[in-house]
Amino acid sequence: IISIFAGRISDVGYNAEIYIKYAIDVFKDKTNAKILWASTREIYNIVQADDLGCHIITVPNNMLPKLADFGKDLAEFSLETVKMFRNDALKSGLSI
Repeated sequence: IISIFAGRISDVGYNAEIYIKYAIDVFKDKTNAKILWASTREIYNIVQADDLGCHIITVPNNMLPKLADFGKDLAEFSLETVKMFRNDALKSGLSI
């Protein structure tokens, strides 16, 4: 297992996809080699890893519920977000 800490690569301002793709290309003929996307930072990393042909991706448990929102209509998701912010503001009791 070739473990590439993609999240940490991205944390310092580099595109982790380039390094993952490179590893996949280098080890493509090694049937016993698997490329692992480690250090996931956002749920979209699952899509990126899959698109690149990554064999394994580690995802923190607290991120997994976000998978339920995949494919959701952006207008609907935006409205839900605005309502959430409004409700939070009302609950705070503060006013402008």
